[in-house]
Amino acid sequence: MLGRRVIVEAFLRWVETAKTGDRARAANALGRAYLQSEMSGDERAAAEMAMTFLLDDPSPRVRLALAEAIAWSPDAPRSLILSLAEDQPEVACHAVTCSPLLSDADLVDLAARGNGATRMLIAARAHVTRPVSAALAEVGDEEELLCLLENDGAVISSLSLKRIAERLGDCCDIRNLLLDRSDLPADARQLLTQHVSNALIGLPLAQAAIGLQRLQRISREATEAAIVSIAGDIAPREIPDLVQHLRLNGRLTPSFLMHALCAGKVDFFAGAIVDLTACNERRVRSILATGRMHAVRALYESAGLPRDISVIFVEATMLWRDAARKGPGSVLGNVCGRLLEKFRHHDAHGAIGELLDMVEKLSVTEQRQSARVYAALAAA
Repeated sequence: MLGRRVIVEAFLRWVETAKTGDRARAANALGRAYLQSEMSGDERAAAEMAMTFLLDDPSPRVRLALAEAIAWSPDAPRSLILSLAEDQPEVACHAVTCSPLLSDADLVDLAARGNGATRMLIAARAHVTRPVSAALAEVGDEEELLCLLENDGAVISSLSLKRIAERLGDCCDIRNLLLDRSDLPADARQLLTQHVSNALIGLPLAQAAIGLQRLQRISREATEAAIVSIAGDIAPREIPDLVQHLRLNGRLTPSFLMHALCAGKVDFFAGAIVDLTACNERRVRSILATGRMHAVRALYESAGLPRDISVIFVEATMLWRDAARKGPGSVLGNVCGRLLEKFRHHDAHGAIGELLDMVEKLSVTEQRQSARVYAALAAA
């Protein structure tokens, strides 16, 4: 014990008068010796005490030299690493980005209490776990989340990706990085389409050229089409989450549901009806696929569709069944065209008029797409 005290006292006396450069070299050498040299228990305790004293050195050069020597090692004193991790950024960077001694709890705490520079260092670690990514997704700013999304060693949960989309989906760079991910959940993808739509509506030039009311309508229709497209491409396990997200955001409108049905997105459409009716999924699918007209209408009305609109949905369902039985071809074109023919002379007003308007637009869009395909094949 006496030997340890003598060593530490001698070191402290020397530190009081040594120049900054000498102190920095001594700090680095002390750290390397602690990790790499054979020391007795007393010598190791003395070295640790001396390094702890250096944490209060007024020069960041000295603390940086110490961090460079020990931050990478699992054998460094944990108390020193925790202190260095909360130092100013140029000192903390080694501990925060490299140290294996920092637990998820430590990193989450640093993310919550630290500044942007600290969170950036955490996001740049070689391995970022789900809990740490979740903390960054909740409190990180644009630059920190860009760093996280660009980090191949970061494991980010679906919930965290959605949270990033909610908070910063209006940032073009973040939106692009999210959309490039194959693991982006469908509800987060839908949020990003809404951000794009909002950005379009907010453009003064677009408002001046098109007019705000028309721009809002175009944006709404484009967003709806994008969501239907997303709904047709997702895995079945993602459907309930997307449906719930759309319902909570008021997106499961009759117009949207009709779009999905006419487009043949049957799995998604069935999931939406399950959510709206709280019926058993197997029963819903059975009624949609083979149920008689009165059973189909009762199902739709239990989902909240008014009687006059439910009639159109029943007809669309029967047309979809017929188009699906006929095999390859445009389900969208077949259903829309025949539905319009059926209700051409219907007294279309209010919600019914809007619904048939949407079906007509879908039909026109499909006809134009078919014409483009035909022209391309003819020119080949």
